Parts: sequence; structure tokens; C-alpha cells
Amino acid sequence: MLKKSIILGLGFVLLTTVSFGRNAVSYFTTTVGKVKQGVRDSIPIEFEIDRARTMIADLRKPIRENMHLIAKEEIQIQHLNEQLEGTEKQLSKDRTDIMQLKSALGIGKDHIQLANHLYSKNEVKTDLANRFYEYKTNDSTTRNLHKVLVARRKGLSAAREKLNGMLAARKQLQVDVENLEARLKMVQVAQSTSDFNFDDSHLARTKELICDIRTRLEVGEKLIQADHVFHDRIPLEEPEIEDISEQITEYFGASKKSDYSDALAEVSRN
Repeated sequence: MLKKSIILGLGFVLLTTVSFGRNAVSYFTTTVGKVKQGVRDSIPIEFEIDRARTMIADLRKPIRENMHLIAKEEIQIQHLNEQLEGTEKQLSKDRTDIMQLKSALGIGKDHIQLANHLYSKNEVKTDLANRFYEYKTNDSTTRNLHKVLVARRKGLSAAREKLNGMLAARKQLQVDVENLEARLKMVQVAQSTSDFNFDDSHLARTKELICDIRTRLEVGEKLIQADHVFHDRIPLEEPEIEDISEQITEYFGASKKSDYSDALAEVSRN
């Protein structure tokens, strides 16, 4: 999928270059940016999170290298500090010796006794001059070493702060990746929940049946209540007796009597 997208993008870039001539550079830049963005958007987030974890793990190497450099610098600074302390002690002793020779020359004798040895005044002056020249050289070197020591201590402090910053940043990146993964899982759960398409047709039919049964039972209960109301009431009026006298008179009227007489006459003749 990625390969296909890249090929299509490059083909479009070539077509754009041929078609637009001098404006091809701007179109090329825009198209390449869109292709890169499309490629990035097509990469799964899970893959990107794993890649971020790998990059965080890769930070161990530069961190260990920086820790090694810091440890080495600490040792070198310690050695430089020891060297500077020794030089300062030697300068202090040289200064004392120079002042002693200067005092001996101030007496004004032609021969000066030093450490049970006699030296001429010129020998003492020459030695004093040499000592003073060496002292000034060593003192200048010591001052420079002190400046170097101060600068290297500042650099070591800055390196330590940078290392602590890298360690803190790596820890924060680990926390950020964990938070991103948790958010991704929540999104995935929400998407999977929204994508559920349950077949609830059987459930709907069951509900419809239950509703139909409930309706039929309610109708039956209504009918029972109606029979009880209209047929089981206590009669409050006496029943009216129908007068059938007129019906009897009409039934047994003159026409019936004539038919009976004719029937009797027919029997007698036979």
C-alpha cells in the first residue's frame, strides 16, 4: 500500500514537472509534502507507538556515552586539581626561597653563607634572578591552569545538567508513550463498541408477541368484567308479564271454528 502510494506520488511529480516547466519546483515541493503526509497518515498508530518506544530505547546509547564522557572528565578534573595544588605548594616554597636570597643579598657582604656553604654575591644574584624568572613562569602557568580548571568545572556542571535533562526527558517520553497507548486503547474500545451491529429482529418479534399476548389477556379480562356487570346484576324491577289474551282470541277465532265444523261434517258423510 505504501509502495503504491509512493509510486503514484512520484508519477504525479514527474507529470507536473513536464507540464509546468519553471513552476515545477514549487509544485514538486508541494506534491512531495502531500505524499509524505499521506504516507504518514497511512501508517498505523500502533506501529508509530512501537517506533517511539524503539527510539526511546535507542536513547540509552547516547546517554551511556555522555555518562562515560562525564566520568572521564571528572577524573581529568581531579588530576588537574591535584596538579594545581602541587604547583601552588611549589610556588609558595619558591617564593619563600626567593625572599630569603633577597634578604641575604641585602646584607651587603661579598660572600654569603647558605646551608653551610659560602657563595659569592654574584652567584647569589644569578641564582636569585633564575629563581625569580622560573617563579614568574610557573606562576603564570598556574594561573592559566586555574582558569582551565574553572572552565572545565563549569563544562562538567553543564554536562551533568544536560545528562539529567536527557534522563528526565526520556522518563517523560516513556510516560507520554504509555498515555498515548492508553488513549489508543480507549479509542479502539469506543470504535469496536460503535461498530457492533446486533441482529435484534428476533428480539423485536418476541416483544411483539409478548405485547399481543398481553393485549389478548386484557381483552379477555375486559369481557369477563363486562359479563359480570351486565348479567350478574341484582334485578331491581319486577318482570313485566305479557298479556296474550288477544293472541289466543285471534288464534282460536271464528275462522278456526268454521274449519273445525267443516271437518266434522266431512267425517259424518263418510
